[in-house]
Amino acid sequence: MKSKLMAAGAVVLGLLGGCSSNPTKQEIGTATGAVVGGAAGAVLTGGSTWGTVGGAAVGGVIGNQVGKDMDKKR
Repeated sequence: MKSKLMAAGAVVLGLLGGCSSNPTKQEIGTATGAVVGGAAGAVLTGGSTWGTVGGAAVGGVIGNQVGKDMDKKR
């Protein structure tokens, strides 16, 4: 499981590193939610790949919406 978390973190850092400008709160929320959701999905399902992917998808959607709301309040 530790290797899955490190891989997910590396992907997120790579994606955020490719941004030419500062990312919005929505983008940060999406990435953070995907990593946290993937970790939670992996833990809750005992390391299942589908649990990790499902958790990342759900976390990404939730993080996206939270970040979107934060951007609107700005």
